[in-house]
Amino acid sequence: MTSPTAHLRGVHRQAPPVGLRCADGHVTSDPALWRCPDCEAPWELAAAPEFDPRAIDSTTWSLWRYAAMLPAVPPVTLGEGGTPLVPVAVPEGEFLAKLEFLAPTGSYKDRGTAVVVSHLRAVGVEEAVEDSSGNAGASLAAYAVAAGIRARVFVPAHAGAGKKRQIAEMGAEVVEVVGGRGAAAAVCRRETRVAAYASHCWNPLFLSGQSTCAWEIWEQLGGAGPDAVVCPVGQGNLFLGLARGFAALRRAGLVAAVPRMFAVQSMACAPVAKAWRAGWPRPVAVDEGVTIAEGILTSRPVRGDELLRVLRHTGGAAVVVADEEVRAAQRHLRGAGLSVEPTSAVAVAALPLLRDQIAGAQVVVPLTGSGLKTL
Repeated sequence: MTSPTAHLRGVHRQAPPVGLRCADGHVTSDPALWRCPDCEAPWELAAAPEFDPRAIDSTTWSLWRYAAMLPAVPPVTLGEGGTPLVPVAVPEGEFLAKLEFLAPTGSYKDRGTAVVVSHLRAVGVEEAVEDSSGNAGASLAAYAVAAGIRARVFVPAHAGAGKKRQIAEMGAEVVEVVGGRGAAAAVCRRETRVAAYASHCWNPLFLSGQSTCAWEIWEQLGGAGPDAVVCPVGQGNLFLGLARGFAALRRAGLVAAVPRMFAVQSMACAPVAKAWRAGWPRPVAVDEGVTIAEGILTSRPVRGDELLRVLRHTGGAAVVVADEEVRAAQRHLRGAGLSVEPTSAVAVAALPLLRDQIAGAQVVVPLTGSGLKTL
């Protein structure tokens, strides 16, 4: 195997790369390899610290209060994390909303991006690429400029104009690709020969950042976990980060169980829900379709098998909602003082479908993206 970062332009390593392994046991520390070249599976961290409540930095209220539980890299931070957990009552139901749309770039993606970009800077990467329908690209653009890394973001040409403008105004190059998310990803990956792939879909460090959301919820609930979490799912990175974060708390003996995890998808593109209903071990590719919830327009999630395992192991379920239900939920959230983009409202729209399963439960719903992005 070639040496770490051998193929990337302008790399001047300043710190050891993070060790990675795949499910088949192949290992690497090369950030130029965005997936295992032998089995094409996503990487996982070869080693990661376990959760230790004594190691929480109580002087810091950002995700870096959990730095001791994250891969050891000097942080690139814009103040991500530390989002409120507030009670909400709308016609769809009552729940605790985790206000992830209050992140620096207006979406939950900032948690994962902060950890990924911190690692890229630590190993001396000077150029990164990403494919995105908007939020991940905007997040990478902001953190890359803060880290002194050049960024190019490949977006579907039909992606929201506001999000494309946000990416460009942060200094990243926006490359529009005709076709859906899959087409943008395919074009982007051709650039990984010369630039690091800062993929929110493939990079396990992104999931490490998302796990901090579960740890915050645990702290905000006074050292307890909720009964259930209802989450919009495309690639499912927040869903998996939350599940992994709560699993770390369970291993530490701090919660009795991982909450019941419920995945919500758009009727226009629901590979996870389809596989869930059919009892399949992993999703198969579906057509992307058209939906106002463009942030979860994913035809085949990279970690789809893990998504289904989490649903089954926690006693959760996967459901789908139509755009008209999403619009109603978005409108009701505005009436409660919370302006979110359509993708954020997907989980709230599903609450009536889950009423029998979550009756009497303490339910957390992450609100993932700001409504300001779609004005």
